[in-house]
Amino acid sequence: MTPPEQATPRVAEVGTIRLGDRRRGAADTEADDVTRYAPEWLQLREPADAAARAAELLDPLRIRLANMPQRRSNGLVIHDLGCGTGSMGRWLAPRLDGPQHWVLNDRDPYLLHFAAVGSPRTAADGSRVTVETQRGDVSRLTADALKGASLVTASALLDVLTADQIEALAKACAGAGCPALLTLSVVGRVELTPADPLDTEIAEAFNAHQRRDDLLGPDAVTTACDAFARHGATVRVHPSAWRLGPDESALMAEWLRGWVGAAVEERPELAPRAGAYLRGRLAACEAGELKVVVHHSDLLALARPTGGAA
Repeated sequence: MTPPEQATPRVAEVGTIRLGDRRRGAADTEADDVTRYAPEWLQLREPADAAARAAELLDPLRIRLANMPQRRSNGLVIHDLGCGTGSMGRWLAPRLDGPQHWVLNDRDPYLLHFAAVGSPRTAADGSRVTVETQRGDVSRLTADALKGASLVTASALLDVLTADQIEALAKACAGAGCPALLTLSVVGRVELTPADPLDTEIAEAFNAHQRRDDLLGPDAVTTACDAFARHGATVRVHPSAWRLGPDESALMAEWLRGWVGAAVEERPELAPRAGAYLRGRLAACEAGELKVVVHHSDLLALARPTGGAA
């Protein structure tokens, strides 16, 4: 962990959180020119993600999957969009019964390698789990690309999409008749204990940063609910907050650096106060005196089935 006194005077450059490609809709020819998520960050956040995901959405998902005709003959085919290092598969595959084939999709071949190597091999009932990797741009997803899919999944994806891209995703899932489980989308609320007078300003600047370039950021879940509903899906939403304390101090410290860094990038005039704020927050984190709740939402969209499914 970086000592607080070394946290930097240049707040915008200290985070290793790697907010990643904030232009997921950009052409593939631009993909090599944008910042990607660091595997180290994805690994650091994986336990918190696993603890936060809404298990309450799994029972209605299992019921839908059990009634899909292709499930009975071929097992499940699951498309994981923007898979990163594959944390969704490691969480979900052992919670579903039956044979599964995961199609891991990401624009970053480096992350796809980690996802394939670390993928689970068995389902909840011991059935076989297989994987393939597919490099691509999720903003170009179509119903044809999802032909034969049983489920679409993603983590921390919706908030880095535009309204048009979410509309395309909802349309593709509706056309393929497959449900979507879209987890860990930020909703713009953060709680730090003890509180600090600068918390609100940092949070507002960070949320504005998330909305750059027409991306939805904290508005993504509401937009996605509306889009999927327009395409005939039954939509359920459940909170999935990170709850970070002394046991998650390494994650908390990296999150703080990225959170404050993005806020200062959006509002450079915050830099003098934000530098002192960050040093104080990191000191409290290292001392085990800080708790953070980062609110997210999980969304389950059950598209109208095709092919005579119940």
